[in-house]
Amino acid sequence: MRVYLVAIDETDEAGKALRFASRRAKNTGDAVHILALVPKENFTVFGGVQATIEQEARDRAEVIASSAAGSIFAESGKMPVISVQVGKASDVIQAYLAEHPEVAALVLGAAAEGAPGPLVTHFTACAGSLPCPLYIVPGTFTDEDIDRLA
Repeated sequence: MRVYLVAIDETDEAGKALRFASRRAKNTGDAVHILALVPKENFTVFGGVQATIEQEARDRAEVIASSAAGSIFAESGKMPVISVQVGKASDVIQAYLAEHPEVAALVLGAAAEGAPGPLVTHFTACAGSLPCPLYIVPGTFTDEDIDRLA
């Protein structure tokens, strides 16, 4: 069984990537792994404040991931694997790919306007050394566009 890895946050492009991966997995009988990213806070003056900020960000990421997982389960009947991790997004994704050889594709969404986004920029620059293909869902795609292609 192939696994589609989707890195999610609160952006529209992450939602489009998740829709593509979930539709593709449903249509092919495969699975989705959701990687919710929590940026490491650089505020270190007061450790307790930093810990609180990081915990709130982690809680938000868990809510986003759980909501996304519920949508995938309702549609396909399969519960995705969920991982919430703290750190620099590109480093966390690369570590996840190294630890999970079952991942068959990394699915990212590009922004609809301007630069495609930091993750798309990073991973397109190193796409040749990734252990799996990179799928980029254009930010201008509608739900119908995604459903047609998945």
